[in-house]
Amino acid sequence: MSVENLAETFVELADTLVADFDPVDFMHLLANRCVTTLGVDAAGILLVDQQGELRVVGASSDRARVLELFELQHRQGPCMECYLTSEPVSVTGFTERPQRWPEFSSVAVSAGFGSVHALPMRLREQTVGALNLFSVTEDALSESRVRVARAMADVATIGLLQAQIISRRELLAGQLQNALQSRVLIEQAKGVLAERLQIGMSDAFHALRRYSRSHRLHLSSVAEDVVAGTIDMTALRAATS
Repeated sequence: MSVENLAETFVELADTLVADFDPVDFMHLLANRCVTTLGVDAAGILLVDQQGELRVVGASSDRARVLELFELQHRQGPCMECYLTSEPVSVTGFTERPQRWPEFSSVAVSAGFGSVHALPMRLREQTVGALNLFSVTEDALSESRVRVARAMADVATIGLLQAQIISRRELLAGQLQNALQSRVLIEQAKGVLAERLQIGMSDAFHALRRYSRSHRLHLSSVAEDVVAGTIDMTALRAATS
């Protein structure tokens, strides 16, 4: 975790926090930056929707996303507990001793992970989700990396809440709901693009993201055009290289 990398991470996160920022793209940026900055092997982000249900809105890899979905489907696990208690939760050594969540532990081991560290995304008394860090090793994160991870979670939370312009919880819920709906649309677009271009789902997402950034468009807008069949597939194919 070099000083240069750390500085670059927070500069990029701060640069994304503009009035018209794209929350879905921001969540993926945060997940990927957790991997490169903290030295973990994967990261995932859960946010709560208008009905109070947690949803996966960002993940650095398909393995992390599948594990997060498993936890939500079974409504138990370290990441969900982190959100419910607004306290950090760490689980290490899945294979060494019985765990509180044996099913989650088994799936985590099958996915190749040995530990998970969940941090609440919280501002004052309001918790909107959890930032979850996965490692293949069974070691705990060092205190210095935990401090950096907390700072990154705080920056992300402030970006979502936009405390300076959002004063009512209803407005926040509407913004998060839009992000969750966009997530569904993006998954549909990934499937369409993967089939048309004969590429993997991860490559399809990277192509969508490159195209949206190069054309200064929201990721959800590009996904909508892909699903509707109104986008230039030649340009999207070029974004896969």
